[in-house]
Amino acid sequence: MNLTTDSLQGHAGWRWSLPQGDSVFVAQQGAQVLSWQTGGRERLYLSPTSACDGSTAIRGGIPVCFPQFNQRGTLPKHGFVRNMAWQLRAEQSQGADPVFELSDNAQTQALWPYPFKAQLKVLLGAQSLKVQLTVFNLGHQTLSFTGALHTYFAVNQIDQVTLHGQVNQPEWNAVNDTHHACLGQLSFKTEFDRVYDVLTEKQPTWVLQDGPQQLNITQSDSWGQSVVWNPGADRCSQLADMPALGYQRMLCVEAARVTSFIEVPPSQQWEAWQQFTV
Repeated sequence: MNLTTDSLQGHAGWRWSLPQGDSVFVAQQGAQVLSWQTGGRERLYLSPTSACDGSTAIRGGIPVCFPQFNQRGTLPKHGFVRNMAWQLRAEQSQGADPVFELSDNAQTQALWPYPFKAQLKVLLGAQSLKVQLTVFNLGHQTLSFTGALHTYFAVNQIDQVTLHGQVNQPEWNAVNDTHHACLGQLSFKTEFDRVYDVLTEKQPTWVLQDGPQQLNITQSDSWGQSVVWNPGADRCSQLADMPALGYQRMLCVEAARVTSFIEVPPSQQWEAWQQFTV
């Protein structure tokens, strides 16, 4: 594997590539995938104004939200692992599939007093990327948590984008707190924040159509839900780490568990993934 240490927009991390040119960059902070290039195009959005000093979460790429989704609990927003330094586990990495790891420590115990280990495997293929999260319960109590792979996709112009999938599945519109059945084709003209119960046997889970560019987005059954989010103009103007027009260049399609807990018994593990294919 041609993995090398590198930096991207001031974020230290690791980069590797395939012979045909596909490449990926993972930041040490949060083991956050910040870049995935395939077909001569960057597929992930990274805010050019995101802080790079480790003082706050990185806006863009694929943040790992654990052990809490958003502010649905007493922990920091989206948990704490996205703000911590992960380690490359070279001895567990094979080929183009490196493994990154974070174990509980004094800092995590002060926030969430449970022994655990989290591993993120990033599998780069030809015109595909798969991100796999595994949580190990190292303690004597059942772990209960929520979370997400909070993926930011790069798009050319948000009002020209459509997202297809999950027709007739339950949809919670978090902007106005209403519940409907998903129409199956989504478009984005204003702030958009919705949670879907995902019917994964109908593959692919989502199809992102950005002009002539199409991206298939799938996820494991173990997530159970998806979140689709774009802040829109007004909300984006309130985000200090995004340009005023940044909302026009991104769409989040997240593999998530929002409204119910994932539970991992002692000495057991939980595994979940999200995959993208051009």
